[in-house]
Amino acid sequence: MKRLVILTVAVILSLSTWAGKSYEIQSPDGTIKVTVKAEKNVTYSISKNAKQLILPSDISMQLENGKTFGIGSKLTHAKKESRQGSIRALFYKKQTVEDNYNSLTLQFKEKFNIIFRVYDEGVAYRFESTGKQEYKVINEQADFNFAQDWKIWNAYVNENGDFNKQYWNSFESVNNYSKISEMNSQKLSFLPILVDAADGIKISVTEADNENYPGMYLYNASGKTSLKANFAPYPKEEKNGGHNNLEEIVVSRENYIAPCKAGTKFPWRIISISTQDKELLNNDMVYRLASPSRLQNTDWIKPGKVAWDWWNNWGIYNVPFKTGVNTETYKAYIDFASKKGIEYVILDEGWAVNKKADLFQIVPEIDLKEIIRYATNKNVGIILWAGCYAFDRDMEHVCKHYSEMGVKGFKVDFMNRDDAKMVEFHRRAAEMGAKYHLLMDFHGTYKPTGLNRTYPNVLNFEGVKGQEQNKWSSMESYNQVQYDVEVPFLRMLAGQMDYTQGAMLNGTKSTYRPNNSEPMSQGTRCHQLGEYVVFFSPLNMLCDSPTHYEKETECTDFIASIPVIWDETVALDSKVGEYVAVARRSGSTWYVGGLTNWTARDITLDLSFIGKDNNVEAYLDGPNAAKFAQDYAKTSLKLNNGKLNIHMAPGGGFALKIK
Repeated sequence: MKRLVILTVAVILSLSTWAGKSYEIQSPDGTIKVTVKAEKNVTYSISKNAKQLILPSDISMQLENGKTFGIGSKLTHAKKESRQGSIRALFYKKQTVEDNYNSLTLQFKEKFNIIFRVYDEGVAYRFESTGKQEYKVINEQADFNFAQDWKIWNAYVNENGDFNKQYWNSFESVNNYSKISEMNSQKLSFLPILVDAADGIKISVTEADNENYPGMYLYNASGKTSLKANFAPYPKEEKNGGHNNLEEIVVSRENYIAPCKAGTKFPWRIISISTQDKELLNNDMVYRLASPSRLQNTDWIKPGKVAWDWWNNWGIYNVPFKTGVNTETYKAYIDFASKKGIEYVILDEGWAVNKKADLFQIVPEIDLKEIIRYATNKNVGIILWAGCYAFDRDMEHVCKHYSEMGVKGFKVDFMNRDDAKMVEFHRRAAEMGAKYHLLMDFHGTYKPTGLNRTYPNVLNFEGVKGQEQNKWSSMESYNQVQYDVEVPFLRMLAGQMDYTQGAMLNGTKSTYRPNNSEPMSQGTRCHQLGEYVVFFSPLNMLCDSPTHYEKETECTDFIASIPVIWDETVALDSKVGEYVAVARRSGSTWYVGGLTNWTARDITLDLSFIGKDNNVEAYLDGPNAAKFAQDYAKTSLKLNNGKLNIHMAPGGGFALKIK
């Protein structure tokens, strides 16, 4: 197990030192200042380079029997600490995460603490109970009073109706962009959100280290510049239903949001602050604030790429058998994966009998033991898709049985909630998967909160409006290209994304159309290639048909060679909603990827940190890519004093490989 190496300096502060019980704490570089006041209420405020970002904002927790944390509470001690250290990261976008911060711990007579940490990247705080009794949390107050009416990117839940109806959602939405005051007061937004605080400053809000507590939504209740937290109450009654009877639908809810054990450490509330947009692409706040790995041995965990069946509708052709959910088709996927060095093949929805929610009822067209035997001989692992309810109803039996059969992991889908019970399901699934050496990909779920650090067998999360949408979405309902240059700064700040890229059929604004059996991407071929570098995903899908990949050997070989975890990440010049560029290193090889929106763009990459005269293998938009999105050019370039000029077509992108 990798360990945290850290130096600590602690100072116990006499309460008499602080008039009015007001405390200041700064980031290590001195640019971020947090003021915490513990009077009748507990409030915090934040400034960056003397610019006020968040005005005094209340935080508290309402417990059962009229008790509270943070309202009328009596402060007994305050402690400041300074730490310098690093975390050896597993299956992440870099090998080492710096962990330097100043902290303030406030201890209260009512047996709870509030901890603030201030990093150069932002601020985090959490509550923790110190008593010996179990209790229920009725509600939590987390206010974010922004200093001005700035613009905000936020994703509303898709469901309409009152908040109780909105708690059931897939966490797949396009981003809204408006003034804070213009947000819809009747709609919940899920995290992360991103505020443009002018002068280059961006503020992101998300959370970390959540294992047994509901996820946090935000909404604007006042029509002003303040956002308030909202949490789904704990489920009281559930029934089996939803998609193919694979979901657990909440029928009624309790009057509390979470039952809690003594000594509970509640989720970190994270306010990240950047002065350049590109800093958001390399933010580590969620990972560093998550609980360290609980697994003693992680040698069995193998990230990799996956040949995926569902997006291309089992779309292999020019073969002497009828393709579909059957053994012959999956052997063809395995042959393709083995030939290209792709680590896994997934059996998505269809291998188990439909609407039974029983993972031991396999359709007669599938000989699963034979598929696993065939894949093992070809050095390919098999991952099985499972609906949430089917997986949860007999979790240990499922994991034990299929692990012994040789399955390498599960893609669990259709959770569609983040109340405390469902959050706790994710932890249980991660723990059970680890017990039986199974990888976990949580699809149909909320954004990551660091569970991938605590249980490193959790390799991926959806919680993103990914490329699967192109099977049914028109350009008017889903502008994928625009979303692609927003999501790296918003959702990806929380962690990896099961986005499912890799389309070999590509469309311009005028030629794109949704299609279930022959789906295409919006944007150019190089936009797709660039996504394998820009988007971080330790279990990365190849969404298209092996037949198409065999016809596009050059692009396929490049995709197959791209690593999925990285030794180092360097964010390049980027702008939210317009273009994005990232460089990532694996060993001695660098990969650089970039994307643009529907605006053609020329950019200059400063790659001097790699070298000044290196040779570059480049995949660039072709001269006719604006008309034919599949037009691309593979070429060799030379860094000119560490600089490289790149042209991107409308909806375009690029990918580079530099040894």
